[in-house]
Amino acid sequence: METPSVESIVKTRSKRPAGWIAAAVIGVLVLVLLVYGLTSRPALPIAPGNPVPGFDLAALDGSTMSVGKGPGRVLVINFFASWCDPCQREAPALEQAWRVYRSRGVQFYGIAYKDAAPKAQAFLDQFEVTYPSGVDPSGTIARSYGVTGVPETFVIDKQGRLVHQFVGELSAGALIEKLDAALAASQ
Repeated sequence: METPSVESIVKTRSKRPAGWIAAAVIGVLVLVLLVYGLTSRPALPIAPGNPVPGFDLAALDGSTMSVGKGPGRVLVINFFASWCDPCQREAPALEQAWRVYRSRGVQFYGIAYKDAAPKAQAFLDQFEVTYPSGVDPSGTIARSYGVTGVPETFVIDKQGRLVHQFVGELSAGALIEKLDAALAASQ
């Protein structure tokens, strides 16, 4: 049996289809997309009466927004974005409700969803929002709440359970109704 020459080995290898490289690249891309899809999906929606995920987030005013540290206050968490028209329309109603309900022990938090801090701050300044608000640039907190778009607002009772979730722009009347119910249930 003859030993193959270097030239014959090179010729044999060069005759292999170049498609295997493309197939390997496509395989890697499919794997990356699969892993991304499995890890970046929003959580399932939270059913009313179930606990909401906890988090700590630095607010743009330097304070810390904390959820999930045990029994506490009735909470309103509003996910918004500076570029969102419905968010802009509902901002005055949220601020007005905050000014009325904070004296009754209700805490409001705003979370800018996948927004830049300067744009979020400009939004807060424009609509004179005074409740603590922070930025969730990667959408991690939003995903844990099952947020699918903005605006979405969550009313949470003193035990950290979801009372109501508003998907889309909310009305002041509907928010007041849910806040009164949450406060009455916690007395």
